Amino acid sequence: MGKHALVVCGSGSVSMDVLQQCLDESGIDVEIFRVKNEPDIPKIQAGIAKSRGANCDFVIGYGGGSVLDAAKAIAALMTNSGDIMDYLEVIGEGRKISNTAAPMIALPTTAGTGTEVTKNAVITSLHHHVKVSMRSPKMIPMVAIIDPELTYSLPPAVTATTGMDALTQVLEAYVSNRANPLTDIIAKEGIKRGARSLYLAFKDGLNKEAREDMAMTSLFGGFALANSGLGAVHGFAGPIGGMFNAPHGAICASLLPYVMKYNVRVLAQMKDGGEIRNRYQEISSLLTGNPDATIEEGVRWIVRLAEDLGIPGLHAIGVEKSDFDQIIAKSKVSSSMQKNPVILDDRNLAAILTEAF
Repeated sequence: MGKHALVVCGSGSVSMDVLQQCLDESGIDVEIFRVKNEPDIPKIQAGIAKSRGANCDFVIGYGGGSVLDAAKAIAALMTNSGDIMDYLEVIGEGRKISNTAAPMIALPTTAGTGTEVTKNAVITSLHHHVKVSMRSPKMIPMVAIIDPELTYSLPPAVTATTGMDALTQVLEAYVSNRANPLTDIIAKEGIKRGARSLYLAFKDGLNKEAREDMAMTSLFGGFALANSGLGAVHGFAGPIGGMFNAPHGAICASLLPYVMKYNVRVLAQMKDGGEIRNRYQEISSLLTGNPDATIEEGVRWIVRLAEDLGIPGLHAIGVEKSDFDQIIAKSKVSSSMQKNPVILDDRNLAAILTEAF
């Protein structure tokens, strides 16, 4: 893959000893580039400058979803001319990426985003107060290594928020308007694993079975969203995450039960809404372990899980009710909102935010 690696990693909470030993034994030169928070435009520009200054020829992403997103963006810009703004959606020119990204190995150390197998990288624009994507099949990492042992040292709070992101992704992918038989299989298995193991991994980070389940839920979420898309939870989460400094998974946890509730309300008014309502009933059965569970019981199960994980509502991250109009306006144009199983009007969107508050 190359001889000089740019290793994009986090703040150092997960040991790099084994990775460093492997690289040393392989005769690979290493440049370290740390991404301590969510990647923003200046951070990506700094990573590109470092990779070019050191003549790096491939990238290793070693960290959570934010780290891997940064690594993917840097790898893409290593082989394509221009600035990151040329390729960003919504706020940039949204140009197509012409050349395949530099070779990249993705090593996720959290169980959340599944970005190691997707074609987009989510980047924060502090100037625009929004999160947007670079997106191309040419950005998919060449190699993804899923090792649950890399997640054993995750603190409970990070386990909770990243795990809620993973669970939300497989759930939204199952009811997306672009769901298909292949993503259905993957998403249902992810829902089952995440439902039975997220709280267990939160309570005991060394529970091997629970950590493996969550690693698989995250991976399945990446596969599913890449091929069917997500929904209104992530439609909201992008703008909210860009406006407020909060873990992405905490935002998802606050919104998920109420997006589910109002999606089902709209479906009940549609002549052809029965199929998706049946899917929500299946989801409730998978979440609760009760084959006869109602959709309302599934909604309550998610609310209780967020409470048990210690994840508060949107008010805790600084959202004010006066922010709702701006959040709604931004969310309505997001790509995830377009894949929601139903069209939610402003009244429903405001009701979701109110209940998630």
